[in-house]
Amino acid sequence: MSDERLRPPPIERFAGDSHLFSLFDALRDLRAEDHPARQGHRQITLLHRGPVTQVLFSFEAGGQLDRHSTPGLVTIHVLEGRLNVGADGSDHELGAGDVLILDADVPHDVRASEQSAMLLTVALGS
Repeated sequence: MSDERLRPPPIERFAGDSHLFSLFDALRDLRAEDHPARQGHRQITLLHRGPVTQVLFSFEAGGQLDRHSTPGLVTIHVLEGRLNVGADGSDHELGAGDVLILDADVPHDVRASEQSAMLLTVALGS
């Protein structure tokens, strides 16, 4: 692995026909990476296969994702902490164990009121 890369390249990370993840181990490793967080969050794509992508996010208190949209069904699963998701004219307050599902192309933003983590799944073409 190159010294410039934070982690193995996707072709290596996504190889194989099955994948087992400990989300809490992956979260611990993500938080331990030796680089600054961007907008108060870190992320790693766990899997990108065809139309489906799964991304693990770790947020610091006050971290955020600016308003954006994606052309696929979005599932936000809060693993720990508290997140506020602005979408569809509402401000959704989510805690650990909550799941928010957004249709394709729904503009949304994410803000962490405390250290938090979420698993994001995007299914394109849904």
